[in-house]
Amino acid sequence: MTARIIDGKAFAEQVREKVAAHVARLKADHGITPGLAVVLVGEDPASQVYVRNKGRQTLEAGMQSFEHKLPAETSEADLLALVERLNADPAVHGILVQLPLPDHMNSDAVINAISPAKDVDGFHISNVGLLGTGQKSMV
Repeated sequence: MTARIIDGKAFAEQVREKVAAHVARLKADHGITPGLAVVLVGEDPASQVYVRNKGRQTLEAGMQSFEHKLPAETSEADLLALVERLNADPAVHGILVQLPLPDHMNSDAVINAISPAKDVDGFHISNVGLLGTGQKSMV
């Protein structure tokens, strides 16, 4: 077997083009504009860059981007309340809570509060379990 070098940038561009085509088809055929909610708690510089890029790519693909930037001192209860509102929002089809969270928050509790159907990262315990057992899931 011969090794093959993969051009990551070219591959990523192909994926972005496919996603944009699927989004356009959803809009044309069903009147649905997918929405991604990204939640950032705190001021971690690397997380800020990731969230900014994710928002830009979401818009470039023709989707709606909902960014929620919260201060580091936000309570876990307030974050969980936001996640519940996003779960119930029909305009939001996917939720990404940027990790790491501040030390006073239980990341597992926050991730598992996300509806498995809207869990973009696939970190919800149900999605991890389905993936681990080879069952069909969104992951």
